[in-house]
Amino acid sequence: MSEPDIRKIVEEIVGVLHKRGYLAGPDSASSSKTDWRDGEGSLKPLENGARATVGTAGKVFSGDWRKTPAAPSRAVSPTASSPSGDEDHSGSDASCPHCDKVSSLSEKDLKELGLDRIAVCKPAKSRSPIARLVDHTLLKPNATQEEIAKLCEEAKTYCFASVCIPPSYVPLSARLLTGSGVKVCTVIGFPLGSTTSTVKAVEARDAIAGGAEEIDMVLNIGALKSGNDALVLSDIRAVREATRGRVLKVILETSLLSQDEKVRACLLSKKAGADFVKTSTGFGGGGATVEDIRLMRETVGPLMGVKASGGIRSADAAEAMVRAGATRLGTSASVAIVTGSEPASGKY
Repeated sequence: MSEPDIRKIVEEIVGVLHKRGYLAGPDSASSSKTDWRDGEGSLKPLENGARATVGTAGKVFSGDWRKTPAAPSRAVSPTASSPSGDEDHSGSDASCPHCDKVSSLSEKDLKELGLDRIAVCKPAKSRSPIARLVDHTLLKPNATQEEIAKLCEEAKTYCFASVCIPPSYVPLSARLLTGSGVKVCTVIGFPLGSTTSTVKAVEARDAIAGGAEEIDMVLNIGALKSGNDALVLSDIRAVREATRGRVLKVILETSLLSQDEKVRACLLSKKAGADFVKTSTGFGGGGATVEDIRLMRETVGPLMGVKASGGIRSADAAEAMVRAGATRLGTSASVAIVTGSEPASGKY
């Protein structure tokens, strides 16, 4: 089917939607088959003056599709001041009227915020509260489908935050975890970080199309160590643009960096709009340390996530990372950590 034929079909659909009032405009209820178009053949303005548009894939957008849904009205103390950009409203202050946590919202409030699907994970086995911070990880190159399936089952059983798996296993993991409340996380530019920004962006888009909800990218380590901060920043931004609406974590590979390089990497990640900074790939000869987590937290401040990964093999080690400022943990010893059992051999 040619492009003109496809566009003609799409335009006919828009006309029907406009006629039925779904794309509200002047006299929409009595519109004829083609009166939703103006004299020049373009779509008529909607009520707010914007126009409905047809995307490159044939999807129809109303004129206000870019707008963020309004937050539900909430009772606020008359004496409370409005939040400013300099204040921390991350939910840590129970007395602050602007710090209501998402977990305290009703289903109605959540839907008013724009959510149309809510997944809840209920653990099948007892585990420590730290489970909700864990990215249950399997990134070894010889990981099999059966091992990935087992990983997903464990993640559902203990309600881990996500599974972190190679990109080729994203579709499989997404199917296995549907409706579980456990997210699918994958890695981009892994483990060296030396692929081009274009390749990383395409890789990220492909992973998201397959069902990934979180992306862990490796920054360009060589560029950082060369002092080419502009390239590091543009590299992260390219992936940030490709992952809008998804969580983006930037892997620094801290074991290869100096103190100054760690700080610069954190600040560049924050400037690029990433959601987390992460210590390690697990393949760079070192892992997370309490000192690095503390430095990363001090550098990015209280509102950005910090993920500790690499070498976390016990509950004590995990708790030390959390105390130092980690808000997510990447480990393959997840089950042992949350149950207090002996972990199997491994480095991640």
